[in-house]
Amino acid sequence: MNDHIQPDGSDAYEGAHEHDHGALGDAEFAEFMELAAEEGFDLEDVEGAIEAAGHGPLPVLAVVGRPNVGKSTLVNRIIGRREAVVEDKPGVTRDRVTYEAEWAGRRFKVVDTGGWEQDVLGIDASVAAQAEYAIEAADAVVFVVDAKVGATDTDEAVVRLLRKAGKPVVLCANKVDGPSGEADAAYLWSLGLGEPHPVSALHGRGTGDMLDQVLEALPEAPAQSFGTAVGGPRRVALIGRPNVGKSSLLNKVAGEERVVVNEIAGTTRDPVDEMIELGGKTWKFVDTAGIRKRVHLQQGADYYASLRTAAAVEKAEVAVVLIDAADSISVQDQRIVTMAVEAGRALVLAYNKWDTLDEERRYYLEREIETELGQVAWAPRVNVSARTGRHMEKLVPAIETALEGWETRVPTGRLNAFLGELVAAHPHPVRGGKQPRILFGTQAGTKPPRFVLFASGFIEAGYRRFIERRLREEFGFEGTPIHISVRVREKRGRKK
Repeated sequence: MNDHIQPDGSDAYEGAHEHDHGALGDAEFAEFMELAAEEGFDLEDVEGAIEAAGHGPLPVLAVVGRPNVGKSTLVNRIIGRREAVVEDKPGVTRDRVTYEAEWAGRRFKVVDTGGWEQDVLGIDASVAAQAEYAIEAADAVVFVVDAKVGATDTDEAVVRLLRKAGKPVVLCANKVDGPSGEADAAYLWSLGLGEPHPVSALHGRGTGDMLDQVLEALPEAPAQSFGTAVGGPRRVALIGRPNVGKSSLLNKVAGEERVVVNEIAGTTRDPVDEMIELGGKTWKFVDTAGIRKRVHLQQGADYYASLRTAAAVEKAEVAVVLIDAADSISVQDQRIVTMAVEAGRALVLAYNKWDTLDEERRYYLEREIETELGQVAWAPRVNVSARTGRHMEKLVPAIETALEGWETRVPTGRLNAFLGELVAAHPHPVRGGKQPRILFGTQAGTKPPRFVLFASGFIEAGYRRFIERRLREEFGFEGTPIHISVRVREKRGRKK
């Protein structure tokens, strides 16, 4: 029985402006809250759910500092769970370098630059390289210094980088376990970055005061407001594992040798964003070339590559993931795709070196794509050759398709009509004698599309995936991840 859904078919979405209540216009929001009240939901909870789902890109906080000052421990403290790998030696690699965090009701992303390996160029160059990549994408920076050791030459080198970048900086004097250590922290005024905040990341001492300062440094929304400049170039991140042909592809679409490939892993250089004419439009390609593996620096180079990729993805609107079609799809390929999806960016998959494949390899590649990348079957695909320029003309339509899906919004009335039909035709399985139902929902945001569904009981992950598939079938959303959150009514019939 679905008479609780009131699809009137009207589109009350005003569309011209973003509101405090996500992407809903004032009239649509009022109608939606009336529906929520009829169904017995707490209206404050409903409004909070819409605001949480309706946010644009989150501001980014980079945590930087030399090895073993406690960066990963601090990141775990900030995100409230042990997720960043912590070891007593540098060189610890991991798959993820960005995490979502929340403090005092505000959400933001944290970029962890811990866990890298010193290379032959010396510790200063290594710290500078990873700090540079993280600062690129950041709206504010936490600079972690070991208060027990004091400021070192390496710390001074990072300070020079931070001053050059011009981003807001919060100075964290870590390993201050008690009042006696605060005198050590005071010496860090000498760095010229303002007040040192004495903290024990291990025990949590002082982290709250430091995070209050972080919230003051972070903008309410990222400085990069996508798509607001009329006619402004869209930002494309060309990403992929080392040696798949990113530089060659960028040079090919630019029509000239723009990117110099540097064979030394972890060297610092100014990032270059390329303005490129393609398909009759100007695009801004965010450069991620220049990171290469070296055998004795395998872990460190991989980490630099992932950090650089994360920085590029944060700055972009659409990620073009370049995959070497001549090789088997690797775990690293899958991680990079996942990174783009988790960042909420539009996605295009470009299979390079297509011209070199024989029939047998093409057959096995298709099977690999089905099994290894089946979770992103919704992403547009192009088969290209960076060397010959084959099918480069297909790249722009694929990017435009992905961006269109990324910005698509379904009016609440139309969405609820769809949900009503879906629930009637395919009800949730009965669990424990109860059958939870999706009562109503709304799309609270775009870039990427974010939906909030309100239900009478817990909705299983499999049913959520089924809803996502049907949303794609009905409304398209090609080339974009979809975020679905579900709020459950606590007590049936409760009115406000």
